[in-house]
Amino acid sequence: MTQTATAVVRRQIVVEAPIERAFAVFTERFGDFKPPEHNLLGSAIAETVFEPRVGGHIYDRGVDGSECRWARVLAYEPPERVVFSWDIGPQWQIETEPDNTSEVEVQCHVA
Repeated sequence: MTQTATAVVRRQIVVEAPIERAFAVFTERFGDFKPPEHNLLGSAIAETVFEPRVGGHIYDRGVDGSECRWARVLAYEPPERVVFSWDIGPQWQIETEPDNTSEVEVQCHVA
């Protein structure tokens, strides 16, 4: 039997904004801060869409209309918490096996 160690990365960012505003900007304007060069499509990214519900996706839509779904929304608890999968593997390709994906959890707290 092989065991894999789980790596945990933690990062804290403090923003000067009300919690509701910080959460809304993160989820509603996700494409504003996602680097455009982080692109798995065959064309330039026209927009990045964050579907605000459990079972929703985060995906890029290309200028040619193509789409690349690269994350699944696992928890959506505005304005405190959102969790999504990171379905991009180490070779910068879509990972289709959910057991091989990562999770990103964002929590908003009042300082």
